[in-house]
Amino acid sequence: MQAAPETIYQALYRPERGGLERDTATKLRTRRRSRRPRRRPDQRATRFVDPGTLINQRPAEVQDRIQPGHWEGGLIVGQGNRSAIATLVERSTRYLMLLHLLGGRGADQVLDALVREISGLPIPLARSLTWDQGSEMSRHDEFTAATGVPVYFCEPAKPWQRGSNENTNGLLRQYFPKGTDLSVHTAADLAAVAAELNARPRKILGWTTPASQLDKLVATLDLPDVAIIG
Repeated sequence: MQAAPETIYQALYRPERGGLERDTATKLRTRRRSRRPRRRPDQRATRFVDPGTLINQRPAEVQDRIQPGHWEGGLIVGQGNRSAIATLVERSTRYLMLLHLLGGRGADQVLDALVREISGLPIPLARSLTWDQGSEMSRHDEFTAATGVPVYFCEPAKPWQRGSNENTNGLLRQYFPKGTDLSVHTAADLAAVAAELNARPRKILGWTTPASQLDKLVATLDLPDVAIIG
């Protein structure tokens, strides 16, 4: 007998009984007792995304994680969907950068933050960006024009297609809980959290850290340390 992951999640969270038992939820990293059921792909319409920018159009070197400079991005959203922090994870090293959004979480603020951050990277570390189909990326053409970095979009309702970013966003909820105002955190706060996670050993990296992996990469590419920001 086989069951889909969504079926298992729904059985565990039992929404008709109020979600997970309190004692069980406290053992989870997110401490959440409830979970929103995942929608089917056909339940969400593709908005501003054209077929040429879908994830299946990414070059093979993005998928295999060998070539550096390919990033996954997204937002973690605060109370009432009014505030957010933009997150970027480099696919080969899992290096994290957190972007401070000034004045909101719309397309204008995300565009400004992404251009500011990606423009500061050397070309070998700025090759592509993969995002979900959130409206905050509706100005992706302008981002590409400003940085030379193409944007690829996940299929609707398939966040696992940018799994490194999704997993990292889950870790970030330890520092930025759901239902809180994320606008109170300064750029310095975000840099400190990113530095802490980048110094955390990861099993997938052979128990090395994202920071050490990035340092090794920079040495290989003979890049100046000052070019690495975040």
